[in-house]
Amino acid sequence: MTALLLRDLKLSVRAGGGAMIGVLFFMTVVAVIPFGVGPDLNLLARIGPAILWIGALLASLLGLDRLFQAEREDGSLDLILMQETPLVLTVLVKCLAHWIATGLPLVIASPLLALFMNMDAPAMAATMLTLLVGTPAITFIGAAGAAVAVALPRGGLLVSILVLPLAIPVLIFGVSAVYAAVQEPAPFLPPFLFLTALTLVFAVIGPVAAAAALRASTD
Repeated sequence: MTALLLRDLKLSVRAGGGAMIGVLFFMTVVAVIPFGVGPDLNLLARIGPAILWIGALLASLLGLDRLFQAEREDGSLDLILMQETPLVLTVLVKCLAHWIATGLPLVIASPLLALFMNMDAPAMAATMLTLLVGTPAITFIGAAGAAVAVALPRGGLLVSILVLPLAIPVLIFGVSAVYAAVQEPAPFLPPFLFLTALTLVFAVIGPVAAAAALRASTD
């Protein structure tokens, strides 16, 4: 499994620079918002957490359609399906590699981008923490979508259509937790625990659904 993790990390870096493209897209989304809302710094600070979360969600979708594409093209997907290692575990490792290559850089870049939105230190810290906990859920959801679309010629669009509706609860609780952290009466822990629970649930459901879809695609 360690070899598979390292292999997928190398492929993610080589195949179009997944990590860099995601961060650049994230930066682009955040950078264009001030041009649309104007120079009101207080408004930017209020909407900053939501903008960062939306940007991270969209950036996380990049490359999800390629999660199993390389194995499909070189024929190694059939070998993965026939190996003794449980397919669910293999999918879980591939999800982890994808998140390290594309999701973790977004988490690391979020404090810098928060400065562009005039966010204060508590909001930056809360945004970074919620992204760290919540973005893996998007990858786990995306794995199921990528497995469904692996045999389709335009699977990238289908993955986005499948993943976005399922990722809405993650977005809601992620943004709610950040706002709760910066607004005194609102408790931070309940939405953050809901976000954590969603990630854990999708960590189970996503790989299982992806494994079932991969088996169905080869039948």
